[in-house]
Amino acid sequence: MSTLYIIINIIIFILALLGLAIMAKKHVKFPKRVFLALGLGIILGLILHLIYGADSNVTTQTTEWISIVGNGYIALLQMIVIPLVFVSIVAAFTKIEIGEKFAKVGSYIFMFLIGTVAIAAIVGIVYALIFGLDASSIDLGQAENARSSEIANTAREMTATTLPAQILELLPANPFLDFTGARATSTIAVVIFAAFIGFAYLRVARKQPENGHLLKRGIDAVYALVMAIVTFVLRLTPYGILAIMINTMATSDFAAIWTLGKFVIASYAALITMYVIHLIILSALRINPIQYMKKTAEVIIFAFTSRSSAGALPLNIQTQTNRLGVPQSIANFSGSFGLSIGQNGCAGIYPAMLAIMVAPVAGVEINLQFILTLIVVVVLSSFGVAGVGGGATFASILVLSALNLPVGLAGVLISVEPLIDMGRTALNVNDSIVAGTGTARLTKQLDDETFKSNDYNELASQH
Repeated sequence: MSTLYIIINIIIFILALLGLAIMAKKHVKFPKRVFLALGLGIILGLILHLIYGADSNVTTQTTEWISIVGNGYIALLQMIVIPLVFVSIVAAFTKIEIGEKFAKVGSYIFMFLIGTVAIAAIVGIVYALIFGLDASSIDLGQAENARSSEIANTAREMTATTLPAQILELLPANPFLDFTGARATSTIAVVIFAAFIGFAYLRVARKQPENGHLLKRGIDAVYALVMAIVTFVLRLTPYGILAIMINTMATSDFAAIWTLGKFVIASYAALITMYVIHLIILSALRINPIQYMKKTAEVIIFAFTSRSSAGALPLNIQTQTNRLGVPQSIANFSGSFGLSIGQNGCAGIYPAMLAIMVAPVAGVEINLQFILTLIVVVVLSSFGVAGVGGGATFASILVLSALNLPVGLAGVLISVEPLIDMGRTALNVNDSIVAGTGTARLTKQLDDETFKSNDYNELASQH
């Protein structure tokens, strides 16, 4: 009988996919299809959860089939991340005029990313103290103990055990290895390698203009090719979000969310506060926060549902250029660097809150010296955090090990990890968009006409 239920569930899912496809053929606006997919996914996922239960055989097998679309979409996004990061940064250098102050643009982006992650660490600490979060109050079940053991093993297997050694691991000793994404720091290594290629291009363009022009044409052609692939993958966004949300809602442990409600509420209070701080920063730069929120809603929702900062990179860059009026060179830099540097959610708020939670278990006094040290460690550890799933765990391992706290306790919130990770990822993506938009404003390159326009350009169209 369960097989029949599974077949019925899959047929309903296929009908939902066909409905979205028909809407696309009728030229229904892309944002409307994305939001409809999100809402429909939540409803269908809840129905599965309520009828069959999160751990039932029917739910498990149904979500396995649905994950072909959801996880397949994420896999396609991950497929294009490294090529897109590399070519975006190199192409950004070709769009820089020789006389343009590149150092100023780079320093502004860096300032936004690192400055906001420091603020995010403070926000995380404040909310952890306000809510009195303490890891010792959490009853570790089988899932938590298994996750703790896994994290402890991961920490032991990491080749670099000290913070200076971790910083050295950011360098691309073997860029071809990093193009495979084999290391936790592969993304930032590819960013650094692309920057070297970009600087080399600027040197060639200045000393050998003919060769520089030839290189620019080649780079632009490769960029166009990669963006064509990106456009194709982005058109699958509504289908991917539908599948992801069905699986998320159907398999969520709502009992654990209820039990650990205080930790979830504290996390989202911190995440929302940091988002408001982002808007305050934009307001200080004379950028309308309401217009900004409207134009970035789509990519933030996508980041929230997909839980992948790297997967959101194509939408991130297109949102900045097509809707906010950020020059492509700045959008490419901020989006790509934001994948691995200064992620406010995964590398700022989460490890800071976790350290405050774990400290009492280790008998460490939470005083001013500990808090200041924690902020510095969080900022330094925010370099090289992977933009795909697992970045928060990697950051937590670095922070807890640097403070001599039990690394295994990074798994205490495994039951509510997916729910918290959705908000963290959305904040990560917003942080990189703020960095690009703020930098464009400070360098007087923001296209106010595009920003103020109410004509929302399609993000999944070729530009």
